[in-house]
Amino acid sequence: MQTDDLISRLSQGLAPVRRVTPPGRAALGWLALAVAVVAAGVLLSGFRHDLEQRLMLMHEQANLAAALATGVAAAIAAFRLALPDRSERWALLPLPFAVFWISGLGWGCLTEFAERGFPALGVSFQCMRFILGFSLPLTLGMLWMTRHAARIRPGPVAALAGLAAAALASVGLSLVHHLDAAAMVLIWHGGSVLLVVLLARLWGARAMRAMPAG
Repeated sequence: MQTDDLISRLSQGLAPVRRVTPPGRAALGWLALAVAVVAAGVLLSGFRHDLEQRLMLMHEQANLAAALATGVAAAIAAFRLALPDRSERWALLPLPFAVFWISGLGWGCLTEFAERGFPALGVSFQCMRFILGFSLPLTLGMLWMTRHAARIRPGPVAALAGLAAAALASVGLSLVHHLDAAAMVLIWHGGSVLLVVLLARLWGARAMRAMPAG
């Protein structure tokens, strides 16, 4: 049998494989969608009454920038890890931004404690609803875009997807909702983000495997 005949027989009935969107372009597309969705939620909810005053404070600017950088870095890392030829060290990309963000919130708690004593902590399920409400569909959207990673690194990709969505939702929440104590910001923002990441890590791989291949 000639080589050409063998190749022809082996290739019969094979479906063409669609090329995966380059990770940089995919990340930009998802980030544009996420920013648009969260911005729409912010506009519908209305800006917080003291937004201009809060944005004049350096630590508020730093915390917002760190949360935004965490979301962007996590999205980039997720799309990179979704490809088999990328290093697993991409998962560390959002780590320094996340550490800076959480440490900034923690420093705010310590400063507040030194000035006013231990604050009375309240309950704010509105924070959790906002972050969960926007994070879960955005996380599922990224899982759909990275479903080809279901057999490669589904757990890390799903966790990074949740972190990216929750961090951006937290930025939006900071623009619309006022919390009296820095400790409440740390608990409700940080706790909601952690919850989204854990849910994505636990159920993301199963969701990716259930999605039809592209």
